Amino acid sequence: MDRIRTAMIGTGFMGKVHTEQVRRLGNVDVAAVAGSSADKARSFAEANAIPRSTGDWKSLVGDKEIDAVHILTPNADHCEMAVAFAKAGQHVLCEKPLAMSAAEAKKMLQAAVKAGVVHATNHNLRYYPMVQHIRQMIANGDLGDILVVDGTYYQDWLLYETDYNWRLDAASNGPLRVVGDIGSHWMDMIQHLTGLRITALCADLQIVHPVRKKPKGSVETFTGKLARGAGYTDYKVETEDFGAVLLKLGDRARGCYSVSQVSAGCKNRFEFEIFGTKCGVRWNQETPDILWIGNRNAPNQVIVKDPSLMAGGSAGFADLPGGHSEGYDDSHKQLFKRFYQAVAARKTTGDYPTFEDGLWGMTCLEAVLKSHKKQGWVKVG
Repeated sequence: MDRIRTAMIGTGFMGKVHTEQVRRLGNVDVAAVAGSSADKARSFAEANAIPRSTGDWKSLVGDKEIDAVHILTPNADHCEMAVAFAKAGQHVLCEKPLAMSAAEAKKMLQAAVKAGVVHATNHNLRYYPMVQHIRQMIANGDLGDILVVDGTYYQDWLLYETDYNWRLDAASNGPLRVVGDIGSHWMDMIQHLTGLRITALCADLQIVHPVRKKPKGSVETFTGKLARGAGYTDYKVETEDFGAVLLKLGDRARGCYSVSQVSAGCKNRFEFEIFGTKCGVRWNQETPDILWIGNRNAPNQVIVKDPSLMAGGSAGFADLPGGHSEGYDDSHKQLFKRFYQAVAARKTTGDYPTFEDGLWGMTCLEAVLKSHKKQGWVKVG
């Protein structure tokens, strides 16, 4: 199999995750890394045995030694970078949310389609084995017609006023924070599984800490609680710590979800429930191998991941046998596997979320912001 050479654009938490999981594929080499400075890039490259590093991402645009890139920077950079690499004929996998606006996301999609490159939005949470089992159950009609969806995505890493991360900066992250960062995952997931699009929503957002203490120095995502004081400055917060959204899906289904980064004890608790006319299901990312199935006229069930017992094609999303857990890292690997299969086959379609999915996600996020400002229902799309 031909080797594929990729570059990581970004050296933070997601840079580590993507580098490690790409290497598990076997046929993809991490050939270069670009950072916000030459020193950060060099340090990341040395720590991860990457042969090339640069503080100027533009130096990799059109480089014949780089077939694809992973864009792992603050959201404000996504559009410029993705368009430049796509126009140069390099395949692009970009973190979510895809852009700062639907208009930017559309520009990214158009550039990628015109160039004929493979393009993906990193909604990796679709690719837990039990999530794909649910997807197959719904496709098989096991749940019947979908009636109700609900759930949460709760974290606690920004609970205190002294917690800080670049995502708090609207200029870098966009006008939505918690709904954009993790609510985008929840909305993508529920639509991916049910096959129903969100048609209307009503949202309410809340800033818990109007002023935070910003550390003097950079803070990597999720590491704020480990930081040791080098001094702070007051920082005015403009984006939400909590969001709640009512939903209409398709013609009949209804639902709601809430997202938070100030919920004590919730490290990465992404949970959803889907109820149909035949049965319901519940799944929680903190216990990813376990699936609850609810029945009206029979005992409820709790099943554990076992590829030999999974529905239809969902077994292809599990690489380990029953009793061997597959989690967050593995969900990235499964998405990357499908992205690079498309790159190797020179096909721009496959079972992975594209920039088109990312554009629809931005459309949903803009509807959330519009609804909150209006304090009422808005149509989506």
